[in-house]
Amino acid sequence: MARGGPSRALLIVNTDFSGDLAWGGRRGAKREAEKLSKVLSRLNYEVKLMHNQTAKEMEDLYRGESGCEHGEHFVSIISSHGKEGVVFGCDSEPVQLPRIFQILSSGKCPVLTEIPKIFFIQACRGKELDHGVVLECDSGEPEPEREADCFSIHLSMPPQTAVMFACSPGYVAFLNISGSMFLQALLKVLEGEERHLALNRLMTRINWEVAFRRQARGTYEGCKEMPCFVTNLLQEVFPFSA
Repeated sequence: MARGGPSRALLIVNTDFSGDLAWGGRRGAKREAEKLSKVLSRLNYEVKLMHNQTAKEMEDLYRGESGCEHGEHFVSIISSHGKEGVVFGCDSEPVQLPRIFQILSSGKCPVLTEIPKIFFIQACRGKELDHGVVLECDSGEPEPEREADCFSIHLSMPPQTAVMFACSPGYVAFLNISGSMFLQALLKVLEGEERHLALNRLMTRINWEVAFRRQARGTYEGCKEMPCFVTNLLQEVFPFSA
């Protein structure tokens, strides 16, 4: 079904923080976001890239989407500090991810009701470090799944939404001067032929890229990261096959 206007992308990258929390600058995040903005523009998205937004300003940006014409897809990338279920504004105030999703729900943002909404979240979800595992084939018992209190995020997602996180619940997401493991993997996929894949296959490819090709540097040399995603989309979508 044809829709009015181009597909839209909202990118929010917070690198400089004020307030009581003693966070350093997020070196590499700004350049990474600018590259993503250029790639999405080439893929026919109308891109809004916003730097250093307070918690209130972040929420207002999503409210603003209800007054815009939208094409086939809506993509949003958030790059900031975070914890489980939360990303932080540059004022160090928390933004609950369920609150963002509620802003885009059909009751408050009817123009996005049937349009696939796709989020990529580059932020920590806790303080645990992932040191990786040795894979064995056809042997050994699987480890029990880690119980995490993250179902409220999934339950709050409006229809036709997919959310991909840089890391698993409870774990750290890494960033260095060259960028983040997660968004660098997203960039690689969007710049290659894999961008033509259906979204679920594209996200699985990013999982593989981060898990097998990337690891932390510097103080946390060798530590790993495992992205994950959740979706309630009702059909396959091809958001980057321009």
